[in-house]
Amino acid sequence: MRVSTLFSVVAGLLLALPPALAQEMAPPAPTEDLPVAAAPEVDAGPALSRADLEAWVDGFMPYGLASGDIAGAVVVVVADGEVLLQKGYGVADLATGAPVDPERTLFRPGSVSKLFTWTAVMQLVEQGRLDLDADVNQYLDFEIPAVDGKPVTLRHVMTHTPGLEEQIRGLIASDPEEIVPLGEALKRWVPERIHAPGTTPAYSNYATALAGYIVERVSGESFDDYIDRHLFEPLGMRSSSFRQPLPAPLLARMSKGYERASDGEAKPYEFISLAPAGSLAATGADMARFMIAHLQRGRLGDARILSERTAERMHTTGQPSIEPLNRMMLGFYETSINGHRAIAHGGDTQWFHSDLQLFPDDGLGVFVSFNSSGREGATGHLRSALVRGLADRYLPGPGPRGEGVDEDTARQHAEAIAGHYDSSRRPDSNFMSLVGLMGQVKVFANEDGTISASLMVGPDGTPKKWREISPWVWQDTAGSDRLAAEVVDGAVTRFTAEPYAPIMVFQRLPAWRASSLLLPLLGLSLAVLLLTALAWPVSALVRRHYGVRYALTGADARAHRIVRIVALVVPLTMIAVLVMVVMMMSDLSLLGPGSDAMVNALRLLSTVVFPLGALLALWNAWQVLRSRRRVLAKLWSVLLALACLFLLWVAAAHHVLGYGAYY
Repeated sequence: MRVSTLFSVVAGLLLALPPALAQEMAPPAPTEDLPVAAAPEVDAGPALSRADLEAWVDGFMPYGLASGDIAGAVVVVVADGEVLLQKGYGVADLATGAPVDPERTLFRPGSVSKLFTWTAVMQLVEQGRLDLDADVNQYLDFEIPAVDGKPVTLRHVMTHTPGLEEQIRGLIASDPEEIVPLGEALKRWVPERIHAPGTTPAYSNYATALAGYIVERVSGESFDDYIDRHLFEPLGMRSSSFRQPLPAPLLARMSKGYERASDGEAKPYEFISLAPAGSLAATGADMARFMIAHLQRGRLGDARILSERTAERMHTTGQPSIEPLNRMMLGFYETSINGHRAIAHGGDTQWFHSDLQLFPDDGLGVFVSFNSSGREGATGHLRSALVRGLADRYLPGPGPRGEGVDEDTARQHAEAIAGHYDSSRRPDSNFMSLVGLMGQVKVFANEDGTISASLMVGPDGTPKKWREISPWVWQDTAGSDRLAAEVVDGAVTRFTAEPYAPIMVFQRLPAWRASSLLLPLLGLSLAVLLLTALAWPVSALVRRHYGVRYALTGADARAHRIVRIVALVVPLTMIAVLVMVVMMMSDLSLLGPGSDAMVNALRLLSTVVFPLGALLALWNAWQVLRSRRRVLAKLWSVLLALACLFLLWVAAAHHVLGYGAYY
């Protein structure tokens, strides 16, 4: 997996689509409520029927799996309280060739699991046992600190606006021994609060797990028992479980997970440390029951999991991100398409990639899950294309249409939004903040007046183009997603785009923190030091070859030799830290306790090497500058000192120095 996994996994368990601010609002106006030009008439399209639907999906999925190098998938479509399609495609086990069976094969829907946690919370809210606007500390046996006197509430938690930084350690493990009880995992390390509560969407697995723990404490049942009794049993979801390890009868029917189908190597079962945020395993048939219950406002047959009023509240209480983009409901993302109101949640583990979309006003629900990561970005594009294709075919309608802006304004606004941005969803107080340095989002103005953003790419892997359709609102030139900026005193302070809008925004960085400046400086500093280290043996060999004596003596000789050691040890330590971070983000199994010794050793080494290296480099520069050596030697000694000081600053600013393996 790539460093970009932070936005797919650490956003789905990491799937981050984007959320909203913090007070309950009236049900939102449709996202298409921009200034609208006369809309063209839309072809009604074919009627939704089992036969037409199956023919369309059968035409889409096999090619999608083959082109994406994906082993198998399950697709479920429900409408008006009935299952119209539940079908497996490809295989659940490449070794045996076992096909995907929607009734029997279990998939890992990742963060789609959160919808069950949120439903459980709303059950207890309905019973008057939880208050969405109360300080969560009244339900806990440990404390979540307030920021500026503002406590975290369950409303903040359900809309991903508690202001917590990203927690990555122990996200996904392959060893069940690494899983600790929920309460213990939450108390071990409380992420720093980096945003005021209710102001900034920043998707949080920790906050979701906190909600699951509150369900445990208030109900008096373990989270697993509560979900079994109050959701799975009444809905007849007999092939679903949050339990880890998975019960043996269900594990026997669990699909294998793969990186790519062509590799053929089944991956170990993934254990989620913050279980309420993503540990569900379920069949497609069971997910159909859950979708129908929500589409019927909390009812499935004679069973009711939520009252109509509570379900409606959950589906329509919107928290804005940046207007007028899609918002975060109470647990669901708003994802309206073609003027049809839609709510959804995506989910990603390392190997499974899923999406659940509901169209409440149309009684339609779609669930898809893939058991392979596939070619880079394939599962994300396929699940989006599947939902979009179904909506365009069976729920056509006009997309958002703005009046547009004049060419000069478009160019001015494009220049104004251009720059470097940091995600609101990020590790901030620990060494994993280096991921943010290496993965900043760059917005740039194109020659034709459109803008592009480095994170937002199309199926071909190139950045999408966005054209301004109303002041500070842009639309994907090849689709209907929108991008919007927040402007304060004429300056863009942050922006976001669909589908990220409900769960995160991108905050402008000052020029001195832009990766376009810092990464070249980092590379230059490493190069200066490594060239100095390389010059040591090279110069010795040259002197030996020509029979030239070493000219320096005394303090000059000592400084010269010491700074050569510094020039080797300092860059190698920084390279080791960067390699460690990249490795951990490429293989999430390295984010567990098994890597703690490596993390602590490198942090302790850094705490000695970078400050000492900077001091020795400064001492060397002083020695050289006051000597009679050549101007070039003096300039190089200053460069060495500056390189060491810069690496010390990077290590300090990104919390590499110190001790501890919580991140």
